Amino acid sequence: MANRDYSDFISELTALARTRNKINSEFYAKYDVKKGLRNSNGTGVLVGLTEVGEVHGYIMDDQEKIPDEGRLTYRGINVYDIVEGFQKEGRHGFEEICYLLLFSELPTAKNLKRFTEMLGYYRALPEGFLRDMILKAPSKDIMNKLARSILAFYSYDPNPDDTRIRNVLRQSIELIAKFPTLVAYAYQAYGRYHNDASMFIHKPHPELGAAENFLIMTRQDCQYTKTEANLLDLSLVLHAEHGGGNNSAFVCRVATSSGTDTYSAIASAIGSLKGPKHGGANIKVMQMMENIKRNVSDWNDESEIEWYLGKILMREAFDHSGLIYGLGHAIYTMSDPRAVLLKEKALELAREKDLVNEFNLYTTIEKLAPQVFNRIKKTNRPLCVNVDFYSGFVYHMLNIPLELCTPLFAIARVAGWCAHRIEELVSVKTIMRPAYKSVVKRMEYIPLALRETGNTD
Repeated sequence: MANRDYSDFISELTALARTRNKINSEFYAKYDVKKGLRNSNGTGVLVGLTEVGEVHGYIMDDQEKIPDEGRLTYRGINVYDIVEGFQKEGRHGFEEICYLLLFSELPTAKNLKRFTEMLGYYRALPEGFLRDMILKAPSKDIMNKLARSILAFYSYDPNPDDTRIRNVLRQSIELIAKFPTLVAYAYQAYGRYHNDASMFIHKPHPELGAAENFLIMTRQDCQYTKTEANLLDLSLVLHAEHGGGNNSAFVCRVATSSGTDTYSAIASAIGSLKGPKHGGANIKVMQMMENIKRNVSDWNDESEIEWYLGKILMREAFDHSGLIYGLGHAIYTMSDPRAVLLKEKALELAREKDLVNEFNLYTTIEKLAPQVFNRIKKTNRPLCVNVDFYSGFVYHMLNIPLELCTPLFAIARVAGWCAHRIEELVSVKTIMRPAYKSVVKRMEYIPLALRETGNTD
């Protein structure tokens, strides 16, 4: 069949789609619609209950948000205490956190050892999966390849549709174990077929955790330092869960409520996390920082840095969006505990990599950005940098390319998704079905022959 060019027709249809899908903005206020599931004061609409994680950043007093220090808890335990606990003992924490999120208790030494061994056993991919599902039709976006691979696991599972907790738990553990392998191999295929780079496939080491295995599988020489592994493990811990209201966890719970299989629910969460307003934000931070480094001649000159941040806010620099990426958060006001913890440990690696000057640039921007924002926007908002601000710097120091930043987020967050899925299956059992009000005018059906002339008689 001969090739056809439909570009003009698609342009015409695009204009029609834009015109016919625009809802009068006044209707949202008229019908008290919670756009984005947000209340008028910016807080989230309460749609469920959870014991998996809690995010705290303000106190409500007579419908007014009072800023407060940020707090993140996993199953009721403050993340500061968790991190201090495993780091004091000189070990990694991600596997322990996966256990905590899934079972709502800290594992004993015996159970942690058995759980870690089980994850190591399941880390390898099924026979032929690498060849048939990853190396064939490699994607330009690792998140899309990850979602496709997760859906493909359905075909490798002898009991994919069973939503009883024992089976879902087995599926969840296998997915948590396999995510680092899937992402690493998808990146190798991407590099080979889209960047003409050499491809190297390293098998995961079952005796090692997620952080060390990821570094091994993404590096040609398989080498890494203890500081690198410790910092990546911390990043995974801090990204593992963030309450049921974050977009991807909510999407996972919505899909779960329909009774769908585990692979479909997790793939839907991946699709949500891919979005630049969610998991893709740290990429924008890294791009912004590269732009700042190129355009600020003296990284120690606060006045020059402040001047350039102003240009960014005035839409005169970087991507002309008027945004300082990594600044501000939907819940955190005075501090983001994840950013605080990453910042502390990032300095260790910065010293090891001789990047202290760049680290200091980040801390200077962290100090100045809220001041510049409030001066230009004429507000007095309490603003803090969020986790994306320092996670981008961490990945830069770890030589992790932009393409892997959001997939690394997914490697961590799948633990939280699975915990929320199990909680939804056990506690709710009701399909989510919010309401949408139709505001379109009633129309009569017009026979096809009469539509060109507009004659309806």
